[in-house]
Amino acid sequence: MTHMPRPRKSISQINVVPYIDVMLVLLVIFMITAPLINPGVIELPSVGTKLTSPVSPLEITLTKDQSLLLKEGVAPPQRVSRDELIARIRDRQAKNPEQAVVIGADRSARYEEVLGVLDMLQRNGVHKVGLLAKPQS
Repeated sequence: MTHMPRPRKSISQINVVPYIDVMLVLLVIFMITAPLINPGVIELPSVGTKLTSPVSPLEITLTKDQSLLLKEGVAPPQRVSRDELIARIRDRQAKNPEQAVVIGADRSARYEEVLGVLDMLQRNGVHKVGLLAKPQS
């Protein structure tokens, strides 16, 4: 009986010991240097402060009966239709691209209605839209 030599199998395993050594060295370096780094000081605005903007935002108010009120500057809020609202906001943003818009809703208004107004503004190309919230006192 003759013995046929078995074909050699290639080793398909990775030797991870050198990688572990490198990782331990890097870990020691980071542990030594981390306490020596001084993080920069960042002053964040607190919740109660007023953020000043060069232009007062346009305020859209969604009432209980789903009607929309638009307040521009110091003028009293005016009841507007959805088409008129979009036209006036786009006109103001065309004159001043930095013009912000905030949406406030009555407490009893449904969340879906507020999202509907946000979606309507976004679909019509209105930029810089935020939600208006009453600060806690």
